[in-house]
Amino acid sequence: MYAIDPQAQNVLFREARTANTFSSEPVSDEQIQAIYELAKWGPTSMNTQPLRVVLVRSDAAKSKLMNRLLEGNKPKAQQAPLVAIIAADLSFHDRLEETFPIFPGAKDLYADDTYRTQFAIGQTWLQAGYFIMGIRALGLAAGPMLGIDAAGIDADLLSGTNLRTVMVVNIGKPGENAWFDRLPRLSYESVTTVL
Repeated sequence: MYAIDPQAQNVLFREARTANTFSSEPVSDEQIQAIYELAKWGPTSMNTQPLRVVLVRSDAAKSKLMNRLLEGNKPKAQQAPLVAIIAADLSFHDRLEETFPIFPGAKDLYADDTYRTQFAIGQTWLQAGYFIMGIRALGLAAGPMLGIDAAGIDADLLSGTNLRTVMVVNIGKPGENAWFDRLPRLSYESVTTVL
């Protein structure tokens, strides 16, 4: 029934967990590029692709980021060998001639700033899921975090850009006691309706 073998299913879904600790093994730019090379193929509406990934590598940038995380998230991000800001590009529509050439007037559909912002953030959430799956496919662990001050991150690290923070993801090899106990998942019957 499945197109991928059980081991791949487990790596991507059943055994994948949110990491809370990380080893000191570094995460290279080549690994991040490999993650993106998988994630970019996930669909977005009109192929808009608003996801932007900001890699927090310098001590100065990491220090600014730490100030914008909830207290419980700071140790996780501090220990992670790499932290990525997942951001939405509010100017994604400027590239629609490149990404959606079959519709020359596509950019005009996003002229309204409020609509374009909501759209970009929603599509970035979708792409963030693909990015997390790419992290897992590379044998790394992801620690997505929403306990953040997104507006503060925008002000401190993304000022002067058209990027807006959606989430922060810790990336690396899991460390000791990386996993909380597995929490229950809803059953098929409880989430599915047939009309």
